[in-house]
Amino acid sequence: MTELLAPAGDMEKLEWAIAYGADAVYFGMKDFSLRSFAGNFDIEEADKAIKLLHQKGKKGYITLNIYPYSNEYDEIIKTARNLEDIETDALIVSDLGLLSLLKKNKIKTPIHISTQANTMSYQTVLAYKELGAKRVNLARELSFEQIKEIQKNLKSEVETEVFIHGAVCFSYSGRCAISDYMTGRKANRGECTHPCRWKYALVEETRDGQYYPIFEDNRGSYFFNSKDLALFPFVKELMNSGVNSFKIEGRMKTIHYIASVVSLYRRIMDGENISVDEGFRLLSRVSNRGYSYGFIKGGVKPEDYSQEENNTHSTSTFVAIYSENTKEGTILKIRNRIFAGDKLEVLTPGGIIKEIQMPTPLTRKDGTRMDVVQNGDEIIIQEKIIPYSLFRRVKEEL
Repeated sequence: MTELLAPAGDMEKLEWAIAYGADAVYFGMKDFSLRSFAGNFDIEEADKAIKLLHQKGKKGYITLNIYPYSNEYDEIIKTARNLEDIETDALIVSDLGLLSLLKKNKIKTPIHISTQANTMSYQTVLAYKELGAKRVNLARELSFEQIKEIQKNLKSEVETEVFIHGAVCFSYSGRCAISDYMTGRKANRGECTHPCRWKYALVEETRDGQYYPIFEDNRGSYFFNSKDLALFPFVKELMNSGVNSFKIEGRMKTIHYIASVVSLYRRIMDGENISVDEGFRLLSRVSNRGYSYGFIKGGVKPEDYSQEENNTHSTSTFVAIYSENTKEGTILKIRNRIFAGDKLEVLTPGGIIKEIQMPTPLTRKDGTRMDVVQNGDEIIIQEKIIPYSLFRRVKEEL
């Protein structure tokens, strides 16, 4: 059975990933992770997270996927021992030296090889197996036919993982040097500043000082920037090929993103027939840079980029989440702003979407009646709401 693996930058995101159908969650520690700004976990928080996941019958994988300097290995091994003590289900690593030292130090926690390792062949997968890896994440540059070939030659001797959805680096497998060059922050040390998403202009060699803008849309231009990967139409084929895990990118994304994306892939993996158009409509709920099938068809063709950038940020807003049910009604935590009488769209675990109307006036948890509530407020509504539901306001198109 193929696993659905979701990201978590903090404990709240981890809980929402579980609620919306993830089989496993991956997250990073305060150090040695390639998402230094994701929030991340200290050892006490990681222990709490692993315990919660195991109580729910889920797994927790922790990233130690930086490329370390020579003087950092002792500290990483110490961290690995602590993570072994709290029964972490796997450590995600990129560096060959770390993989070797984990084995030499008899760390028993299973090892997963990160996408950073850029694994393109079954020969490399089997080599990692010989070095002690339980699972290998396959490079995002592979086509479906190449993945099938790898699966055929592995004969289930080692697990494989495929990135199924999310942002993709200009340097596809993540070994990017642009951030370091332009800002001094090292992408391969967890400090990426995403310069591939900045605005750029062209300068012609003989016209010094004349800058030619690269027009794309009203949000600016992304000269190097790839569209987001969305392989939901290929889920069933990839499952049939024997891939063990589908990984969703996004440890720095919101719970709105996690809930919307995890929910869609969970439904498809559970056998629902969701059309391509419907899938992209559901994915348009979250901000994106347009969607692509990447290399899954074998090379990148113009038609694989036919899904244009989503502009729903101008017509919809993520505004609230379920907090708790009380005898007075359901309490919502406000994440943006809600106006009295707003019509809100509700997404519930299981992928059910419905609309509800906010009362006039709104009632805060302390009993105060207001026409508008702000981020951080809590309000009470009479409708019975399913736990872990989230709300967004959809404005009328102009």
